[in-house]
Amino acid sequence: MSKETTDFKDKITTADKAGKREWIYALQPKGKLYTWRTWLSYVYLVVLVALPFIKINGESLFLLNVVEGKFIFFGKIFLPQDFILFGLAMLTLLLFIIVFTLIFGRIFCGWICPQTIFMELVFRKIEYWIEGPANKQKILNEQPWTTDWYMRKGLKHLIFFFVSFLISNVFLAYIIGIDALISIVSEPVTRHLVGFIAILAFSFVFYLVFAFVRELVCTVICPYGRLQSVLLDKNSIVVAYDYVRGEPRARVSRTRSEEAGDCIDCDLCVKVCPTGIDIRNGTQMECTNCTACIDACNLMMRNTGRPENLILYASENNIRNGEKPRLTYRVKAYSAVLIALVGLMGFLLAERSMFDTTVLRVPGQVLQENADGTISNLYRMKIINKSSLTRDYHLKLKNTDAELVYAGRQVDSLHSGQGVEELFFIKKPKSSITERKEILLMDVLSGNKKVQTKKITFIGRY
Repeated sequence: MSKETTDFKDKITTADKAGKREWIYALQPKGKLYTWRTWLSYVYLVVLVALPFIKINGESLFLLNVVEGKFIFFGKIFLPQDFILFGLAMLTLLLFIIVFTLIFGRIFCGWICPQTIFMELVFRKIEYWIEGPANKQKILNEQPWTTDWYMRKGLKHLIFFFVSFLISNVFLAYIIGIDALISIVSEPVTRHLVGFIAILAFSFVFYLVFAFVRELVCTVICPYGRLQSVLLDKNSIVVAYDYVRGEPRARVSRTRSEEAGDCIDCDLCVKVCPTGIDIRNGTQMECTNCTACIDACNLMMRNTGRPENLILYASENNIRNGEKPRLTYRVKAYSAVLIALVGLMGFLLAERSMFDTTVLRVPGQVLQENADGTISNLYRMKIINKSSLTRDYHLKLKNTDAELVYAGRQVDSLHSGQGVEELFFIKKPKSSITERKEILLMDVLSGNKKVQTKKITFIGRY
């Protein structure tokens, strides 16, 4: 397959034999795929920044307010009462990741993951612009720094922190909402001290990640890289080296054997890799499928008059046996379960009520015998508006011989996400009670529309 190396896959690519970090100086790729990634990253960044500003019915399009337990997706509000839906959504997402990885490998990491987009297509481009290409950075970092180099380093880290500060503001907008963020930014710091500290904390975290931690997020910290190792099989489509065509390797020279493969052993695919791996050693956990090696190899193939795609998107079976990609039984089984979960999610969302209502008899109160010849039970109701609009509501008993009487002032409408508790009595004439325990039906209405029907236990006798 490839040249055997004694240390292949028995150490992290970013560590030396002593375990010390080896800094990655990745050359800037040039090619069709890198251009596509760049333009896609611009689209992602615009969408990422714009989403918090988009509102539907006064609510954010997306909100992940963990503190208040309020989540909004495409204008739909989800509260802690929707825990089952949330858990089912997480399970569906996990299964989607498994199926996607089984078929396409780690392509998400190289093309969609925010870590890669910010690192490779924002921060590293700033670094190239200020400090020059990777080979120049390495040479200058190994020599005594000059005044010019100190100034370049200082400017780079200043811009890095400023961009990290902007990212932290956008990130916080997804948690607390754009209106709350604007208040923190525009009003005195003393009025929003906690929010201001949160912004600074996130800024430092992002700065440390993109200035120093970098590819270690993908190779060591991110669990998805570990998960990929047990998900991929020989039919998964990944960034792969065509060793059938490329081996044995040999540099371009007058003495190059006619039996040598197309790989000219230039190592350019290694030099552009942001995680420092040699893709010719096979699929590795550290590979993020960013396709930088494909662009680099295609460039050398064109320059030496050889066919492109020595490194390409392909499966192991595709390279070794010439088989076309196919869906295995494992993929089909996972896909069937995924379709079932998506169907269940769709059904639950379609059946989801705008109100979440809980009605319970007040503890310690069995029944009350009233002077007017009626028996009453006291109930406590909790109701939450899960829609994105202010909704009016009222209660109506289906049993014609029963009467609902509020204890205190009745609330007749709820704002979006608002919840209230109310106390009320249900009374029935003693003469109409024929059994000790009876189930009553109560409609929860908004306007003339019935939203829910609740079953209530009424105790009529001791």
